[in-house]
Formats: sequence, structure tokens, C-alpha cells
Amino acid sequence: MSGPLTNLFLSPCSFAAGATHEGALPPPLLPEVAFAGRSNVGKSSLINALTGQNHLARVSHTPGRTQQINFFDLGGRLGLVDMPGYGYAAVGKNTVAGWQEMIQFYLRGRVTLRRVCVLVDSRHGFKPVDTEIMDLLDEAAVPYQIVLTKVDEMKAEALEKRQADILLALKKHPAAFPVIAATSSRKGTGIAELRESLAELAN
Repeated sequence: MSGPLTNLFLSPCSFAAGATHEGALPPPLLPEVAFAGRSNVGKSSLINALTGQNHLARVSHTPGRTQQINFFDLGGRLGLVDMPGYGYAAVGKNTVAGWQEMIQFYLRGRVTLRRVCVLVDSRHGFKPVDTEIMDLLDEAAVPYQIVLTKVDEMKAEALEKRQADILLALKKHPAAFPVIAATSSRKGTGIAELRESLAELAN
């Protein structure tokens, strides 16, 4: 990649806002990329890897630790959005239900949302909750991309089959970006390529 976007992910990135309910969402000022996925799939770790800041997004081994939608400002040109995990979470059912309502409100109505990165654990592939969020994004005509996480824990042959299976399944999802990002936040695999793809969405 060449031009001014090359160094976007070298720009300062800082926490901008956190929202626990619909009325607390910050005004839509920047183009945004949201990171969604099952609890503990590696959303915060991926954001940290992309920005090169180990402690920007809070990382925890306890599912459900991200309890609000967190907004980060990348160089005043792109918003990165860390969403609460869907599916299992180590909190009460009422709290989880409230998260899901807020997530759906955000995904359906955010005018500056350019892409959703739907994170999927490469070791397990799609789960029913992943398909549910993909159906929601298809319905809302919000572009999204599947980002496989933890690929360093997969053998090459198994990973290749997983990607082929996912690409086949994506043919049924009109809003899906037809390229899978295979990443490892721990090893740095695929991070540069994903940075390049996301930088194209910035102001």
C-alpha cells in the first residue's frame, strides 16, 4: 500500500467513549470499523495488535469482560469499535439481553459504520450465534468481513479447509466481504494485511 494511508495504524489511537445503552452512543463523526464476535474470541487482542498498543483495549480470559461498546479514535481518521461479545458471557442473562439490544441498535442504525469485522475462532468455525449476527448484517445491508483468529493454533491443512468451508457458506450472505482475514494477534499473522484493508475505509 502506498500514499498517506500507509501509516494510519502508526497514528496515535486513544479511547474516545464507552456506551452501555443506546442513548450513550457518541455522535457519528468518523468512519467506523466495528469488531464483533463471540465472547473471548479475541476482539480486544486484535485491536491491540492492529494499533500496536498492548493495553489499548482491555484483554481478559474471562468471557463477557467487555461490558460496553468501546470507541477508539485512530489518528482522527478512523473509529475502531470494540463490541461486547455475543453468546456466552459470565454475567447475568438480563445484562446479556441488554447488550444484544444495544448491539443490534448500533449495527442497524450507525450511518458511519463502514465495515464489521466478524471474528471467528479458527479452531471452531461458525457457531449458530455467528450466523445470527451475519443474518442481521445482511438484513441491514452492512458490509462485513470474516476475520479468523488464533490461526497459529491450527495446522495448515486444517486451516485451509476451514477457510474453504467458510467461503462456501459466505455465498449465502450478500453483505459478506468475499475475502477472509486469517490472523493471529499473538504471532502477528495477517495483521499487516488487515491494516491495509481497513485503512482504505478511513477519511
